Amino acid sequence: MNSPQRYRLAGYALLLVAGLVAPLVLYPVFLMNALCFALFACAFNLLLGYTGLLSFGHAAFFGTAAYITGYAAKVMGISTGLAILIGTAAAVLLGIIFGGLSIRRQGIYFAMITLALSQLVFFVYLQAPFTGGEDGMQAIPRGKLLWVINLDKDLTLYYVVFAIFLFGFLLIHRTIHSPFGQVMKAIRENEPRAISLGYDVNKYKLIAFVLSAGLTGLAGATNAIVFTFVTLTDVDWHTSGDVVLMTLLGGMGSIFGPVVGAFSIVTLESKLSDKVGSLVTVIIGAIFVVCVLLFRRGIVGEVQGLYRRVVGNRA
Repeated sequence: MNSPQRYRLAGYALLLVAGLVAPLVLYPVFLMNALCFALFACAFNLLLGYTGLLSFGHAAFFGTAAYITGYAAKVMGISTGLAILIGTAAAVLLGIIFGGLSIRRQGIYFAMITLALSQLVFFVYLQAPFTGGEDGMQAIPRGKLLWVINLDKDLTLYYVVFAIFLFGFLLIHRTIHSPFGQVMKAIRENEPRAISLGYDVNKYKLIAFVLSAGLTGLAGATNAIVFTFVTLTDVDWHTSGDVVLMTLLGGMGSIFGPVVGAFSIVTLESKLSDKVGSLVTVIIGAIFVVCVLLFRRGIVGEVQGLYRRVVGNRA
């Protein structure tokens, strides 16, 4: 096993240990919120960082899964685990529709189509009676997982959310290190060359889009159970912008970048919102500008670059 592999395994082990002990020193609800958005950002990075498709409509999948999960758990009385699966399936179905309509376009055209479709979904949920409109869907029961595990306790629910995050994270890791992931990277780097090699790039982009939508839906469905309510904010375009910011700040195209970016943004919003109010948006925007100008590879990308320079000089 070479050095990069050892350091990668050490990073995974550190992530696992930190996740297991974190609720003993930090507020579990804050951690669950951060984990949901970390999974959201990782799913988005799968599309942007590894396939080169910039979507401004991913909040539609996040919010759709949250609403459907809440409706299934609250109105239909379905168990929590099955409700999350139903919400995730709804996001996958929506991803198939969105992807089928948008993947044949590139660049700004692709981004604008996803934004327009997302806004269409937003106005549907604004008018739909089951969503509660501007009041949102309230009092979603946490229930029990597998009819045995009581999720009303924050600590118990945290470990369930952490397990869901690990599942999504490992699935993304396996995907980007598979032959399918190599084709995704080839499409990102040079799509005409990938076409010339005989790959059906539209099929690969659609699969990547649907997979990203499904994992985003899993994050949204889990988030609905954590907070027991869903509002229009979850499907608003600002949420799509937030996940773009998380991905770029942490490091686009790196496996840990979106996790670092999500925890950074959620922490800033949590710590500063009570002190500076709406100015937190200005502060986060300023941080984003500095990152784009000085640290274009993001936090993780710059750390990796520094490590390579130090190790290379020593070698």
